[in-house]
Amino acid sequence: MGTTFISLTELKRNFAEVKAGMKPKEAIEESNRCLFCYDAPCTRACPTGIDIPSFIKKIASGNLKGSARTIMDANPVGASCSRVCPTEELCEGACVLNHSSKPILIGQLQRYATDWAIKNEQILFKAGASNGKTVAIVGSGPAGLAAARELARFGFKVTVFEAKEQAGGLDTYGIVSFRLPQEISLWEVEQVRQLGVEFRMNTRVGVEVSAAELLSDFDAVVLAVGMSKVPMLGIDGEELTGVYDAIDFVESTKNARDLDESFIGKRIAVIGAGNTAIDAATCSVRLGADNVQIVYRRTQEEMTAYDFEYEFAKLDGVAFQWLTAPKRILGDEQGNVIGIECVRMELLYADGGRKRPVPIAGSEFVIDVDAVIKAIGQTKHISLIEQFGLAHSRGTVTLVDAAAGMTSNPKVFAAGDVIFGDGQGEAMVVSAAQQGKLAAYAIYNQLVKGQEASA
Repeated sequence: MGTTFISLTELKRNFAEVKAGMKPKEAIEESNRCLFCYDAPCTRACPTGIDIPSFIKKIASGNLKGSARTIMDANPVGASCSRVCPTEELCEGACVLNHSSKPILIGQLQRYATDWAIKNEQILFKAGASNGKTVAIVGSGPAGLAAARELARFGFKVTVFEAKEQAGGLDTYGIVSFRLPQEISLWEVEQVRQLGVEFRMNTRVGVEVSAAELLSDFDAVVLAVGMSKVPMLGIDGEELTGVYDAIDFVESTKNARDLDESFIGKRIAVIGAGNTAIDAATCSVRLGADNVQIVYRRTQEEMTAYDFEYEFAKLDGVAFQWLTAPKRILGDEQGNVIGIECVRMELLYADGGRKRPVPIAGSEFVIDVDAVIKAIGQTKHISLIEQFGLAHSRGTVTLVDAAAGMTSNPKVFAAGDVIFGDGQGEAMVVSAAQQGKLAAYAIYNQLVKGQEASA
């Protein structure tokens, strides 16, 4: 690495979107490669079921609004997903052309169509006629936005409660700007807002408004709060100046006005190996750090980050310390981080067959660093879940009907990270959006369709 960035202007430039979108000629040529398969495997591989041959054919014929509408109809956060979905594992991985040449660049074509809609300020959907029912949605991330969008189209009066200043959740605050610029997520929010959905910002459910109030005032509630803070490592030195929560750290880089110049020329250790850890590491590089290392107690094989994220980090010069666990964070007399003591690990088989990392006696060593970023997963909103009186397992809400997102309280539905279990890596944006849609369909079937049938 070894590069020192010297100005805030250069730092801001580092956070501009890395990958350029397709040019019109490229998009037309690529869309004409598509075989427009009947019963397309790419569509079956998409968690939201986007009709991929249809949207690609519309690009080929010059109907970009129709293409964008096809995408966004199935996936309310389809513009964000065109940038952050692991397409090589999903739609592109299922493309039949993998057997003969190379897959259609579905993600890039999806971005091309949705970028056109954004640039041309298209309004793609209309609200349905009022059905007289009300729904509260807690959280405005991908799951909450998807639920809100579908419910508004069904004619519900929808109110979204969001603790932050802007809506969009993970897409707005938690994914690095050079992969997902904030304006993309905020456009998706506006597509929902223009349907008449009310957003109550800076409002924490459980603090400014109680769970009991929502249960009393609304016909149904969708709990889509996502995840909370990074947990403590449980080692000495976490209180030192220069120890960061990865979620807060990435969020601080989403606004160019808030970029931190203190990382210029510094040495950084990131603890963890999920997508958030990769984001924290690559953000550190773009903030001017001279040396960035990811420290992970297992091996590359066990890391939960997507392959393309891992390759991206390596291209940025991020180093990886595998089979290494932090033992304590070291500080100077002023309370500033100066190093991290680590221990080498080995993987041994435990009961149940999964390998468990075990320290190797006497293998301790010190990495000289100026800051440590914790990215070892996130805690759950257990207190809020319990305020709603919902059954849960260590903060993962228990569903009595998984396909509908129905919780132990038939009036409360859940979607996104709040229903995602332990030990499975990180949930995908596209999966959360689909769960939000399914919760909306279930509410419609329960409150409108079911009552019509019994009338």
